[in-house]
Amino acid sequence: MIASLRGILRFISTDHGIIETGGVGFLVHAPRPVLERLGTVGDEVFLYTLLIVREDALTLYGFATAEQRALFEKLLSVAGVGPRMALNMLSAATPDELRLAVAHKDTARLSRIPGIGKKMAERLVLELHGKLDLTGLPTAAPDAPLSVITVNKDLADLLISLGYSSAEAQAALAALPADAPPDIEERLRLALRYFGSA
Repeated sequence: MIASLRGILRFISTDHGIIETGGVGFLVHAPRPVLERLGTVGDEVFLYTLLIVREDALTLYGFATAEQRALFEKLLSVAGVGPRMALNMLSAATPDELRLAVAHKDTARLSRIPGIGKKMAERLVLELHGKLDLTGLPTAAPDAPLSVITVNKDLADLLISLGYSSAEAQAALAALPADAPPDIEERLRLALRYFGSA
């Protein structure tokens, strides 16, 4: 199996890139957020990869982290989920957002992802609930929109970069008022107030 790939980015589009290594260009399909952060043509890049072998094709998929690759493999284990649908899910939501939706059995949130209907959302929750590592999820109310969950994850990372521990960052997120706006600057101000810094 090709587990990772380091090389020069030769081409990039909305659903794949071409990475040249050792004189060979590998076409790698990846979630949109991964491709958007990959860099520009000519940059040296690195991806964790998964090679899927089918009768008529060898297809390489790329991911920013080993955890993202593992989640892709878990998604593929769900009946009716193929690589295209799994990539679509990882393009529409972060791994933490998907894990949080499964943890809360939130089929409504999952079915808002393009291409995921109510029945597929129910199947995802049913089949993934015992398979996913649901520890260390960002703090968010069960009915929080996906955008708030993303902002909270970014806010936690920002607080940690400012020197707070992960536990302190999570405590500050948990203390945010339920009606706090989904604006990272405003939420940061409220989080710093929690620490007595504002």
